Amino acid sequence: MSERDKPVELTLDQCIKCNICTAACPVSAVSDLFPGPKYCGPQAARFRHPGLAVPADSVDYCSGCRVCNMVCPSGVRIAEMNARARAAVVEHGHVPIRQRIRNNLLARPELLGRLASPVGTLANRLARARIGRRFAEMALDIHRDAPIPRFAAERFTSWFASRPAPVTGASTEKQVVYFHGCSTEYYEPRVGQAAVRILEANGFEVIVPRQNCCGLPLLSNGEFAAARRYHRRNVANLVDFARKGIPIVGTSTSCTLTLKEEAPELLDLHDEATRLVAEGTYDWNEFLLLLIEQRRLQLNPRPVPLELLYHVPCQYRAHRLGAPGVELLRIVPELRIVESRADCCGIAGTYGYKKEKYDIAMRVGQPLFDTVTRSDSQVVLCDSETCRWQITHATGRRAIHPVELLAFACGLSETL
Repeated sequence: MSERDKPVELTLDQCIKCNICTAACPVSAVSDLFPGPKYCGPQAARFRHPGLAVPADSVDYCSGCRVCNMVCPSGVRIAEMNARARAAVVEHGHVPIRQRIRNNLLARPELLGRLASPVGTLANRLARARIGRRFAEMALDIHRDAPIPRFAAERFTSWFASRPAPVTGASTEKQVVYFHGCSTEYYEPRVGQAAVRILEANGFEVIVPRQNCCGLPLLSNGEFAAARRYHRRNVANLVDFARKGIPIVGTSTSCTLTLKEEAPELLDLHDEATRLVAEGTYDWNEFLLLLIEQRRLQLNPRPVPLELLYHVPCQYRAHRLGAPGVELLRIVPELRIVESRADCCGIAGTYGYKKEKYDIAMRVGQPLFDTVTRSDSQVVLCDSETCRWQITHATGRRAIHPVELLAFACGLSETL
């Protein structure tokens, strides 16, 4: 068993009590409701005995941003410990029923998309009507000001199936499996369209197999049993491609992290199929840089004389890849990228939608919002969908995925 395959609890004895994680935690910095990663993580985990002790409810205020993991000098997997502790709180029935219903609703974007996208115009109006938002807050504790995204007029898979299919070779070396994720399918099909156009313009055959939600929202809300079912279905749908050596590529950094690491680690899934899918999954920027390095991709972008702010989300930094999006965009002539250097936008998936956590999320994200409003960048680049929605909600600035900018620079999209 590799070090990454060991239960996360086995790393708790590596904690040297330095408190660096607590000093860096964006949530404990703005709220006393979360005592800090060390106290809810390795410190508390030493006294937990399965079936005898239930973790303190304060662990639910951990946003799962993984900043603690990134700053820990000893390699303690604190965020994963907290996620498992939250799951124990849920399992033991310590979450009020109304909040658990709310959490399960927010954690199922695929179900919401399937139900609401056929009546997207009406759903969008209801979601933005103040009376509807007040009702959602009273009935389900979903904050009335949370950044609810709009359903797109057309689902990504509908566009993909109806577009004129390019003529491509059958070689697996020129095939790519695209994992679109819920946000691209229901809210931002333009992200997937940009990715497909770039790959197809370079002679790749894009395969969009059957897939479901990656399950990260369920993991974040402690609903591990449902998340396990989601992940196993995705593995079953993807493993044959992985066995053939066809790369699985995603534009949602949280989805790819879940397939690569988050679900296998938290759910103790270390079977061959799960491992093959994890090893065969790539982040979009990571994959394109690899193709460029192998001389299998020629983009030749046109000049884009802009200075744009780029926020690298927490989930992206957790990939431990550096900033591949920044590297990739350096190939665009005359484009100047300014990194935000902010730790977190605060939204943390579904965290900032909750009534009791909305204000915390906004305070956590304030340094980023200040950076955005001080900048001259009228468009902000960010790889995470919920981060983009949060940035636009807090600053009024439009936020897009870097793939959209790249498609525009390559002449594959008429507007930015």
